[in-house]
Amino acid sequence: MRDNPIVPTIDLAADGVRHGFLRLPYSRDDSAWGSVMIPLTVVKNGSGPTALFAGANHGDEYEGPLALQELALELDPARIQGRVIIVPFMNYPAFRAGLRTSPIDRGNLNRTFPGRPDGTVTEKIADYFARTLLPEADIVLDFHSGGRTLDFVPFASIHHLPDAALQARAHAAMAAFGAPYSMMLREIDAVGMFDTIAEKMGKVFVTTELGGGGTATARSVAIARRGCRNLLIHAGILQGEIERRDSVMLDMPSTDCFIFSEDDGMIEPRVDLGQQVRSGDELARIWPVDRTGKPPRSYRATMDGLLVARHFPGLIKPGDCLAVLAVEVGSRQ
Repeated sequence: MRDNPIVPTIDLAADGVRHGFLRLPYSRDDSAWGSVMIPLTVVKNGSGPTALFAGANHGDEYEGPLALQELALELDPARIQGRVIIVPFMNYPAFRAGLRTSPIDRGNLNRTFPGRPDGTVTEKIADYFARTLLPEADIVLDFHSGGRTLDFVPFASIHHLPDAALQARAHAAMAAFGAPYSMMLREIDAVGMFDTIAEKMGKVFVTTELGGGGTATARSVAIARRGCRNLLIHAGILQGEIERRDSVMLDMPSTDCFIFSEDDGMIEPRVDLGQQVRSGDELARIWPVDRTGKPPRSYRATMDGLLVARHFPGLIKPGDCLAVLAVEVGSRQ
C-alpha cells in the first residue's frame, strides 16, 4: 500500500514535551505547494503505555479541543510514565470552519475510516490515524458532543463488544473517566467510525457526548478536563488519584431508543434532557411553518427511559434525529 503523505514535524518517540504538527500536503488555488497543518503535542517519559487523546473528529464540537489544549499546555513529563499523543483537532479543516464535515471535500471523518493514503484530504487523515497512530496506542479517548444539531446529557461511552476481556477493560476505563452518565452506546451505523476500527484492533476505546448546540459550557469542559486526567491515571501513565464521581449507568437496548422526524417544521420540546419518560409520553411537537391554522404533530416515547439527546435547533427536517432515549441500569461511585 502507498505511504501516507502526512508527516509529523516532531519526533513522536522522543522523551520530553514536543509541540508541532501533522503536515498534510494540499495543493490549492491560494497555495500551490500548501499543507494542512494539524496541531499535535507528544509528551513522553521513558517506557510505558501510550494514550492517544483526540478532539474535533467533528469540527463543531468543542469540549475535547478545550480540554486537550489545556492538557498539551500543562502535562508535565516528570509526572508520567509512558507517552501521551494529543491531537485536539483531528479534522482540522472542519474545526476551523466550525462545521461537522470538512469544507475541502465534505468528508465526515468519523464515517471515513480506515481511509486511504491516496484519497481525499479527509481520507488521508483517517488513514494516518488508522495505520500510524492507532497501532501505537494502548488506550484511546475520542471526544464528541452533539455539535450544532444535537444536545446530550453528558456521558462517556463504550460499545457492546464480542471480546469479553476487551469489553471489561473498556468498561473500567469508562468508569474511570467519571462522567455524570456512562452509556453502553448503540450506533445507527458504525461503518467507517474511528471507534469501530480501534475496537477491531483490540484498543481500549472511550468516547463521549458531553453536550452540544455547537458550543461548550463551564460544566461540560470541566467534565472533559477531569476525564482526561482520570483516564491517564487509570492507564498507569499519570501519577495521582482518580477523582471519583457518581455516574448513572445507561444502556440503549434497541433501535427503539431513536426517534426520527417525519415532518418539516418547528420543534416544541415537551420534555427536557435528563427527564424520565414512560412509553407513550409526549416528547415533542412539530408545528408546521408553511401556514397558520394547522395543528402540530405529536411525537411520543417508544419506550420507558431517560431523554438523553434531543435535536438542538428550533427547526427540523424529515429524517433528522428528534430524540434519543436510554434506560437506567444502575449507578456507581
